[in-house]
Order: sequence, then C-alpha cells, then structure tokens
Amino acid sequence: MAKAKRMPLARCYVISLRPVGAHESLRRAAAARGARVLALSSWRIETQDDAGTRRALRAALAADLVIATSPAAVRATAALQALKRKRGQRWCAVGAGTAAALRRAGIDAVVSPSRMDSEGLLALAELQSLHGRGVGLLTAPGGRNVIAPTLRKRGAHVLRADVYRRVEIPFSSASLSRFRALRAKPWLALGSGEALQQALTRLPADLADKLRAADVAAASERLAQAAREFGFQGRIAVAASARPRDLVAAMAAAIG
Repeated sequence: MAKAKRMPLARCYVISLRPVGAHESLRRAAAARGARVLALSSWRIETQDDAGTRRALRAALAADLVIATSPAAVRATAALQALKRKRGQRWCAVGAGTAAALRRAGIDAVVSPSRMDSEGLLALAELQSLHGRGVGLLTAPGGRNVIAPTLRKRGAHVLRADVYRRVEIPFSSASLSRFRALRAKPWLALGSGEALQQALTRLPADLADKLRAADVAAASERLAQAAREFGFQGRIAVAASARPRDLVAAMAAAIG
C-alpha cells in the first residue's frame, strides 16, 4: 500500500510522440514514478544547413530581441553558429527547458514565462512595445504559428530563421506491436499538437482509436483543448509545463 502511494504510476505506460532520440528525459521522469515509456516516433529533427538558412540566422541573431521556440531550435542554432548575447540584446524563450538550452549554449541572460507556451511567451513585458523593432525568431516550419503573426501585429519586424525541420518517418513495426499489445489504458504525454495530429493521421485505424482512448497529460490548456477536439474521452490533466517531470507529475496527481 505504501509503495502504491509513492508510485501512483506503477505498471503504467506513458506514450511519447517525441521525435527519434528525444525520449530519454521522459523515460527518466516516468521511471521515477514507476512507469515505463512506449515511444511512438513518426518524425525526426534535421538541422537546416544551407546558405539561405545561414543568412536568415545571421539576420535573426543581429536583432535587438531574439526568441527561441524550443530546445531543438537552440540545438540547431548552436550547431550552425556559436551563440553570444550582444550588448543590449534581449533573449526570450518559450519555456524553462528552452531557456536552459540557451544558457548551456552560451546565452547568459534569458527571459521565459511561467506559463510555458506561446500565449505565455506573448504575455511577457518584453514583447509588448515592439513598433519598429527587429525580433529574431529561431524556430521550424509549421511550429508555433501564433507567435510571428502576433509580433507583426505589434509592429515588430520579424526576422525568422527556420533552423531545423521535422522529417516524417514510418512508425517502427516494433513500437506498433508493443502498442497493440498493451492491455491497460496508457497515458499520453502531450507536448505538441502537430505531433498528435500527425500520429492520429498516420497510425493504423485501430491504434488511432486506442490512442484516443488514452488518458492525457497536456503541456498547456491549449493542448488539452486540442485533445478534446481530436476525440479524447478519458482524463485530461494540464501540466505545469512541457517538461517531462511536470507532465508525469500531472499524471500522478490525476491518479491521486
């Protein structure tokens, strides 16, 4: 009984839709609560290393204010160019994970919101008065589409650098077999609406239905609403952030 209270996720499975090679932090967080991760990767991240991307990146990094939208954007940027904050330059990150990645890459001062999503970022005081200012945006095609349009409406000159892209890959037959063999209802760690849509589109019909039957820990209220719109009927818990430990903590709290 005492062990069950300490490990509310014991014998549970957590579905991860993260890209290939990006599941380990979620595995550690889940294991700390007694759960195991089943990885369903349908995409991988690829750094954009071409002349056009490098030109766009140089322009973005020269802006008065620079925004990184994800740890993947930071890693891709650092692979293309060493990072150093210029005098008077401000750096913002969507969440704590992205801010930590920036600090590891050499940016010594980063502002990030307590609400770790696009809406939280756009509520930062640094992003309110932008008329005539250049704002560099380190991101990927298709990602966080609300940020750039909102910045432009506020008068910013957005210098977008799509430093990586998401490349679709087939689900591995082994992961599909493991998912099909699951008997207990799993939890879904939901950190990306785009990844969810892609999974539901590309999974075999029986497994797409099985995924919709999962309980969900969503990284934001926006993603929780997306899960509802995609037909999820189980428990939907909203985590404090997209960080693995927060997602898993939300699952544990929902179990109680």
